[in-house]
Amino acid sequence: MAIMVVASSCLQKGPENVLVKGGVFKNNKSNLFGKGITISDFYIGRYEVTQKEWTEVMGSNPSEFKGNNLPVETVSWYDCVEYCNKRSIKESLKPYYNIDKNIKDTNNTSNLDSIKWLVTINAEANGYRLPTEAEWEYAAGGAQFSKSYTYCGSNTVDKVAWYWQNSGNKYISGNWSRPAVKYNQCKTKSVGDKSPNELGLYDMSGNVREWCWDWFGDSYINDKGSDRSLRGGGWLGADFCCASSYRGKNAANSRYNDLGLRVCRSK
Repeated sequence: MAIMVVASSCLQKGPENVLVKGGVFKNNKSNLFGKGITISDFYIGRYEVTQKEWTEVMGSNPSEFKGNNLPVETVSWYDCVEYCNKRSIKESLKPYYNIDKNIKDTNNTSNLDSIKWLVTINAEANGYRLPTEAEWEYAAGGAQFSKSYTYCGSNTVDKVAWYWQNSGNKYISGNWSRPAVKYNQCKTKSVGDKSPNELGLYDMSGNVREWCWDWFGDSYINDKGSDRSLRGGGWLGADFCCASSYRGKNAANSRYNDLGLRVCRSK
């Protein structure tokens, strides 16, 4: 299985791309630990794609919570693959995706998705793309430098993640409730303000949930499905959703204010 990387052009907090050296899963809390799956070398974005980066490529900002250094949100899976291709073209790279808006994808079994563009890949392309679920989990878990943390870089969620209890005006306790989240004015936060993981990656736990390439299913590689995979938890979700092993999903046309992305490229 091969992997790829992302870049972040507007941030001044460090190199945008992080080289992830491949190998088997070292994090013993990973769903793929001990399964004999090998990941190839790839680069991945140090940060989630920001609103400034998105606007520079797409010409508009769909996010509910506005701020240049906040992660872009309220973007669908389709928006994200278009962003990857347009950013690739802008940077004189070969687009990774073939997007045909006139053909319905017969592998998309969703009753909620009316878009169903046919999206295929150019495996040899050097352009931007979404990580696969396995790539995402490998990087979030620290890859070959893993210390087997539960969350991305720590066993203490508050050190590394913005989630429903700490993403508002004050820390709130008790059971999750939407009125509590609204009253506390919970929202996204600037990327890179929490601690990084073993590879120097930020916000892979919390802030926004991140779209991955794959169809969601019992395995990590599926030929068809009704939903695309989401990883990492977000500002709106519970602490357990921030675990590096937690798997989420949504229909590809979904747009919510806790849905964003992190991009990759080939090595």
